[in-house]
Amino acid sequence: MNCIIVDDEPVARKGMKSLIEQVPQLELAGSFNNAVAASAFMSGHTVDLIFLDIQMPGITGMEFAQSIPENTLVIFTTAYAEYALDSYEVNAVDYLIKPIELSRFLKAVNKAVAYHKLLVSAEPEKVENIREDYLFIKSERRYFKINFSSILFIEGLKDYSILQLEDQRIITKMNLKNIHEQLPDKLFLRVNKSYIVNTSHIDSFDTNDVYIKTYEIALGGSYKRSFFEEFMPKYQQKE
Repeated sequence: MNCIIVDDEPVARKGMKSLIEQVPQLELAGSFNNAVAASAFMSGHTVDLIFLDIQMPGITGMEFAQSIPENTLVIFTTAYAEYALDSYEVNAVDYLIKPIELSRFLKAVNKAVAYHKLLVSAEPEKVENIREDYLFIKSERRYFKINFSSILFIEGLKDYSILQLEDQRIITKMNLKNIHEQLPDKLFLRVNKSYIVNTSHIDSFDTNDVYIKTYEIALGGSYKRSFFEEFMPKYQQKE
């Protein structure tokens, strides 16, 4: 995957370049200190992934992310943890808090690489029918039955939804809002703009995050109240 860095801080750009050089799957195509320069470069070059600072003078990273091509993925970088949730507003793949540790960087990159492969692969699967306990997805002229119970969570990525199962990810041609409207409320809850979780797979949670196996999913501010109102009664009944 070719990538670019967009950050107004020279030290941050240097540190990101060093991290990128340690990952064989990434090829650095450019490094820019503002969104205008990055946009000019992208007008003549295909960019698969942007490491994008959120807080920049002039055009912010959040504003720039809203104008990039649909086939370009974004990983936000920020020194302020309170901006992390904003990344879900523009379907970012992930966000990294500065100073960025290599292990956390690799986790974000692996996710981006996996999603890039999904998006550029053969025709994405399509949700054909949703029933009471399962849904059908059409892929390669076959219909696959997926039980709701096998879905850990569903992530929105641009105009697609990604179903995370126990051992695989499936991308569908249905946006998150539409698929959420057809899922049973008793089992699935939306926890931020980009994620719907299967409550039966929640292992733990706190005031900021939901934990499902090795996945940590942030609770969006406008979704926290509904999450605790809906999930806590279910959780207490199990106790």
